[in-house]
Amino acid sequence: SQLVPVHAKHRGHSYAEWSARHWQWLYSLPIDEHPLFDNADCSTGQSGHVWFLGGTYASSEIAPGVILGAADRACTIPSGTSLFFPLIDVECSTAEGNGETEAELRECANFLADLIDPSTVFLEIDGKPVTNPDSYRVESPWFLFGPLPDKNILESFGYDAPVGTITPAVSDGFFAMVKPLSVGVHTLRFGGVLDVTSIGGPTFIQDIKYEIDVVPRGRHD
Repeated sequence: SQLVPVHAKHRGHSYAEWSARHWQWLYSLPIDEHPLFDNADCSTGQSGHVWFLGGTYASSEIAPGVILGAADRACTIPSGTSLFFPLIDVECSTAEGNGETEAELRECANFLADLIDPSTVFLEIDGKPVTNPDSYRVESPWFLFGPLPDKNILESFGYDAPVGTITPAVSDGFFAMVKPLSVGVHTLRFGGVLDVTSIGGPTFIQDIKYEIDVVPRGRHD
């Protein structure tokens, strides 16, 4: 399989730990220079032999109460790089008012992730569906993200999250660790449906596509 098994460690960390690191990466970048806002290269903030991909913050209402988060991106990565990303996931933090204790944050994350329809979760690598993507649900340890930058994501959503904010959080959802792809062009497509209508929210559909150009390491600039 092109996926690291969900219970295996990869480069010293479990899926759960990588899921926390993904959020730390995501929140470390300002919204005006952020790959998931499609205004920065996918290499932004990346280092080492695991790079993070993600969903999108550019979503649109395609029907009453139905939000589509879709993106079609191109990304050049050095060979030997694994790719870690959420198929669809949620996160709860103290800064967002989701709770103070680990137990409260975990309860929040578990509750929201339970609203993801496992039958909708999908991942295709070069057009071939990965089997049983719904078996890749991963709950993070309690972790901290921050210090938040100026123009951070939480502030953009109206939260009181000034520069330097550090907050505890817990994540839950479906993740994939794709082993290094061969040199050349590959496609990844992934997503799922989060239905929060039971608590007065929308149905959120995620559908993300990446065209990955893997170049020999050392030639990447």
